[in-house]
Amino acid sequence: MTFITKKHLSRRAVLRGVGVSLALPFLDAMAPAQTPVRKTTAVPRPRLCCIEMVHGSAGSTVDGSNKHYWSPEKEGADFEFTETLEPLSKFREYLTIISDTDLRPAGAYIDAEEGGDHFRSSSVFLTAAHPKLTMGADILCGTSIDQMYAQQFGQDTPLPSIQLCIESVDSTGHCDYGYACVYSDTISWASPTQPLPMTIDPRQAFEMLFGDGATPEERALRQQAKGSILDRIAHRVSVLQANLGAADRSRLNEFLEDVREIERRIEKTEKHNSSGVARQLPAAPIGVPDSFDEHVKLMFDLQALAFMTDTTRCSAFKMSRDVCQRVYEESGVKVPFHTASHHGEAPAKIADFAKINRYHVSLLPYFFEKLKNTPDGDGNLLEHSLIVYGSPMGDSNAHNHKRVPILLAGRANGKLKGNLHVRAADATPMANVLVTVLRKVGMNLESIGDSTGEIAI
Repeated sequence: MTFITKKHLSRRAVLRGVGVSLALPFLDAMAPAQTPVRKTTAVPRPRLCCIEMVHGSAGSTVDGSNKHYWSPEKEGADFEFTETLEPLSKFREYLTIISDTDLRPAGAYIDAEEGGDHFRSSSVFLTAAHPKLTMGADILCGTSIDQMYAQQFGQDTPLPSIQLCIESVDSTGHCDYGYACVYSDTISWASPTQPLPMTIDPRQAFEMLFGDGATPEERALRQQAKGSILDRIAHRVSVLQANLGAADRSRLNEFLEDVREIERRIEKTEKHNSSGVARQLPAAPIGVPDSFDEHVKLMFDLQALAFMTDTTRCSAFKMSRDVCQRVYEESGVKVPFHTASHHGEAPAKIADFAKINRYHVSLLPYFFEKLKNTPDGDGNLLEHSLIVYGSPMGDSNAHNHKRVPILLAGRANGKLKGNLHVRAADATPMANVLVTVLRKVGMNLESIGDSTGEIAI
């Protein structure tokens, strides 16, 4: 292929090698000479990232609400960061907090559904649809907002969307309370009857982004080969660099080093896990780190690279799974996650659960910083993204879906101002947030699930 013309480099330029297809980040050479970026096709569509953390929030309890564990006391732009959200204070100008919305479709509609909240909630998070109670193949829920966006704006990218997760999944068979496991295994639904599998293995995600569509056997051989994927495109890189300006060469080098660093971390994990040492997660794929921190950060890095190269504009990331009993020692709490979420309304235990919530939130700045520091068209990736973080559960001890924790980050190409806390009226559907999100990223959607309108942000 020809990388450079007298006009400009294509936004879809790709470095290809044996088993490698590496899209490029935005470079100055991708805008025609002497043309402002904002007047070219180099201005990207917003990226949409939806992140679920299960089990709700300590701030959704009566005690936690009174103590403002999650929601700030003040509304508007002069809100004070709560104990749980304080790790995000550096990104105040990019943050929109929406308090007190309810996700009623995640609750029980009939007596037979009572108690099954943990096994249907994830399927409702991005669909606002009430899932059918079944253990068979006749599953039924709704289309999730990430897939609505991917179906409209992701068809001209190499991957319409990516779906990632952290905890082990088993999308076959049935779980408890009469629900098929698939309801709790994914947050992405291409249609009411088509849940999408989520990738837990960083190696597999890496291959999705940088593989060339070779056969599974060829991909396996490529993984066994020594050396970086960058070795297979070294000549192409040299040709491209020779025709770029100094700023673009520096940008390209930083990008390639990011790719190589992720590759090194995956290789290090695989080497450790295949060495015969005892693993904390023996059932997980060989590329999955024992460390929750490292696993989450790898997945954030891969999403950032996917957005940077416009390989996809849409990601869904499930950071845990309901009834997960992982211990997050970094939070300072030694009680397993699910056990801690059933705190019996005891104030001391609610305070411990808030510490776990804070720990999970504290991982977001790593991703936000990565996006903010990544040039993208006429701005940066955080300005050009809309990130949804929250839970379909409210008070997990009561298995309710009231006052669910939700926040938005990013500017969605200027459609969100940030630095805002909005408190919704009582009984406002969380589906209103989903409608608002889709409208902010350019979709003309009237309603979803039980929505009644838009959130004023």
